[in-house]
Amino acid sequence: MWRRLRSALWSLRGSPAEPPPGGGAARAAAMAMERAVVRCVPSEPKLSLRLVLPDGSARHMQRDQAEPLGRALARIATNAAKGQGKTGKKSKKARAEAEAAAGAEAEAPAVRLFSRDGAAVAEEVPNAAAWQDGAVLHIGAARYRVERNPPALTELRLPRSLLAGFPVCPKVSTEFAAPQHCLFRWFREQRPADGGDAAGEAWVEAAADGRVFTPSNALVGLRLKLHCTPGDAERRYGPAREVESSGPVEAGPGACTFDARHLYTKKVCGHGSVRAVTYNVLADTYAQTEFSRTVLYPYCAPYALEIDYRQNLLKKELAGYSADLICLQEVDKSVFVDSLAPALDAFGLEGLFKIKEKQHEGLATFYRRDKFSLLSQHDIAFSEVLVAEPLHKELREQLAKYPLVQEKVLQRSSVLQVSVLQSTTDPSRKLCVANTHLYWHPKGGNIRLIQIAVALSHIKHIACDLYPNIPVVFCGDFNSTPSSGTYSFISSGAIAEDHEDWVSNGEEERCNMALSHPFKLLSACGEPAYTNYVGGFHGCLDYIFIDKNALEVEQVIPLPSHEEVTTHQALPSVSHPSDHIALICDLKWK
Repeated sequence: MWRRLRSALWSLRGSPAEPPPGGGAARAAAMAMERAVVRCVPSEPKLSLRLVLPDGSARHMQRDQAEPLGRALARIATNAAKGQGKTGKKSKKARAEAEAAAGAEAEAPAVRLFSRDGAAVAEEVPNAAAWQDGAVLHIGAARYRVERNPPALTELRLPRSLLAGFPVCPKVSTEFAAPQHCLFRWFREQRPADGGDAAGEAWVEAAADGRVFTPSNALVGLRLKLHCTPGDAERRYGPAREVESSGPVEAGPGACTFDARHLYTKKVCGHGSVRAVTYNVLADTYAQTEFSRTVLYPYCAPYALEIDYRQNLLKKELAGYSADLICLQEVDKSVFVDSLAPALDAFGLEGLFKIKEKQHEGLATFYRRDKFSLLSQHDIAFSEVLVAEPLHKELREQLAKYPLVQEKVLQRSSVLQVSVLQSTTDPSRKLCVANTHLYWHPKGGNIRLIQIAVALSHIKHIACDLYPNIPVVFCGDFNSTPSSGTYSFISSGAIAEDHEDWVSNGEEERCNMALSHPFKLLSACGEPAYTNYVGGFHGCLDYIFIDKNALEVEQVIPLPSHEEVTTHQALPSVSHPSDHIALICDLKWK
């Protein structure tokens, strides 16, 4: 990583990334200093020191963190003395003789390190403690300002697919920095007619300075460039980097399935209401398989299955809902970290992620920062808590009577994400927001009943024991139609031991249990004809369940029309990023 940053580091030679505080004299002195860049990480045995010696030679030193400072200073002095003794262009033999003679005569310059407050740092102090940010290194008459672990960019990349009217979010990886503290400047390619040269090398700065940029239709056919300066919470800034898009901005797909829905969600709803969204966004790990392309979604154009293209649509769709709560399923970890979290952050939403241990995807919950604060998180993996937690002892003992079913349940990697939120305007109002994605197999009704029993028992512990009587909002892809045992169990509060779903996979895997839970849960969006629409199946699998004793539905945002869903035969398509459809509703406290 440091090799990649080398040119940028030396390009800032003699100019600190940010002018230091203080009077004009202090500022001028600091600006005149060279830079001594130190990288020191506790988990690594050595620290690195990069600087340009008075003779102009660049040095990169690796020193043990526990080594006394005096030894490092002595090495710097030796290197500086060698540089002083060097001569101009001569033959190899003559140069060697001159260097040997000069080296014998050259005196090593005085090398000392002073702390930020001007005190000399003792030579017995370990390197790790000695080289602090803001210290000043003296090499003879030269002065160096120590920059310890300065903010740095390790990766800066733009998506391959750029669509007019759709948010662009770059991948930003940093060391000793955070994307929210970085500075961003966007540029667009200048057309020759605008005064650009024939090679198209001229750039014009766009009217945008955030991490997320939405190109207009006027930029179709033009490439984009991003200039990023890494920064940290202390307002330190490191060397900037630039990245250009690999291709130009392209025209968008035209009308999307969510455009009409955005007409209902132009504004964030008031503080007395909560807009909730649940959405299975189709993980890239499942969309980019040969089976998906040829069997599941053969009707979908291959480019429309690519993650960069689908992310364009998804970010615009989610941002346009102006939601307070968003529960997502099948979220790739890289998509959450590099794309969704930073993009939705720009729209005022904070994100939480829970990965499935055996997969590269998981659950994401976002909440609006100016409406809610996070009190606590209580995420679980069903199989783990079923085995280990006393809370599920009774269910565990019942399940032990059915070893085949027990084995299948424990093999599943399904998880539950639970977040307790508190209103920023009325601290007495709290919400228990749960998000899950249950086992998918059509014959897995019995497995799903066990999973939902674990989920509801866990939610009961939080919403009844830890935070008594707080309302529950339970979102997810339950892989269960309204006629299923799982839906009946959630809605009615009980499931009989002779329900047909206990034998969903045949007599060999029969398990009969009578289960119950204390909640009064209602499907806020009712029972749509479908929330999942693919070539071989359509049905309602996704729900937003709410505590009907404490919450009521203000409005349900209409789903896309059947004509919109089937414009390109089925989902996903060039105008819809997933094989599921988002459910959206506005809720209010009773």
